[in-house]
Amino acid sequence: MCRIIDLSRLANLGLRLLALCLVLATLNGCAVMKSVKGDSALFSGPLAQDIEKNEFSVARGDDVIGRLATVRLEPGDTLPDIARHFGLGLTAISAANPGVDVWVPEPGARVVLPLNFILPDAPRKGIVINLATMRLFHFKGDGNSLAVTTYPVGIGTKERPTPTGQMYVQRKATRPTWYVPASIAEDHRKKGDPLPAKVPPGPLNPLGDRALYLSKAGYLIHGTNKPASIGLKASNGCLRLYPENVQMLYDDTPVKTPVVIVNQPYLLGQQDGVLYLEAHKPQEDSGVAELEKVYAKLRDLEKKAATTLDWKKVKEVQLAAQGIPVPIFAMRQGAATEAEPPIAVAHPAKLYGRPELPELKPDAWYVLAATVRDETDALRLAAIINHQGPPIPARVLAKNDSHRVIAGPFPDISAARDAVKRLKIDLEIDGILIEPDQQG
Repeated sequence: MCRIIDLSRLANLGLRLLALCLVLATLNGCAVMKSVKGDSALFSGPLAQDIEKNEFSVARGDDVIGRLATVRLEPGDTLPDIARHFGLGLTAISAANPGVDVWVPEPGARVVLPLNFILPDAPRKGIVINLATMRLFHFKGDGNSLAVTTYPVGIGTKERPTPTGQMYVQRKATRPTWYVPASIAEDHRKKGDPLPAKVPPGPLNPLGDRALYLSKAGYLIHGTNKPASIGLKASNGCLRLYPENVQMLYDDTPVKTPVVIVNQPYLLGQQDGVLYLEAHKPQEDSGVAELEKVYAKLRDLEKKAATTLDWKKVKEVQLAAQGIPVPIFAMRQGAATEAEPPIAVAHPAKLYGRPELPELKPDAWYVLAATVRDETDALRLAAIINHQGPPIPARVLAKNDSHRVIAGPFPDISAARDAVKRLKIDLEIDGILIEPDQQG
């Protein structure tokens, strides 16, 4: 007999986990954000078919790269799928779009793609990672001809943070084996999820297909079998990339490449004679000191320019923390301080990496994850389950006046039981096995 799940309990769980900075490697819960409502004139005209999201040239003396864009959502879209297709992390796209539901956004809403970045305040050589923005920058060339490739990253949790400082790529490996650290093995044992001493290459390996081992022992830049965790504080201290991104970085990065990891939530940068400020929500206790550094630079600039900055605007950018460069000051006479309107991009025919549901099969096993009355709640839960890693396919089936969230199909009872276990460990959901021919 199916029970009606109390969605308030699950929603509270999701919000609690989100408040803990989504520390699980899966995407727990739902964040409700506000959609971007644009003036129709702002987005009139032909749509761009694509926009650069990874590779940029850096003009001499400039610190700002990229361009803001927008895309109109279609039915079935989720922000994690939009983020991955356009080379963004979940925190970045959520911060840029306050009010948009992460899992069940409103079709037709136009969301901002924050593909405009201020480069970190660090030497532009090798790899630079900014934990506050959860973004990696790979520099090539010199001051006369500099290019940068950039990718979103998943970083360490509050309990196991990613270290800052100077390192280098010590070695690289394809299809790496994961040797499970004792502390991580103990954590999983306490959750009822014992791990083997080592995990061979394959879908269960959290390192993915490529790994760059850093000179600081125990820390790697690697792929992942949980792509929806990119742009979250979700790892045990390592740096995760989307599978498609880590392959590009791996092929493009020789051993001994220097790596600098910084934590800069507030960034100042110049472009075409205009000073920009980019603000992100600080990581833990880094905010006060980093904000004072930026304010000191701005006060010094104010003295040198013998003018008064718009401190109200500075404060607004800081508090909004949307992760978007905002022009705040003209460095030379005649420089325009109005932000360029975003480019309207056509919705892709297919979002790269979006989970695809297999067809229902009468001879397969399934798992009932929940029965809920509200269709939106059911769709949200199905989307959360769909973005687990490795994938757990889930869909919503209507029955009478309720909606069932069904995971599967699974080829046998063993695979179905494994899904029940993972739902319990990852999402605190008590799944119920459904035998073949019993799905009705």
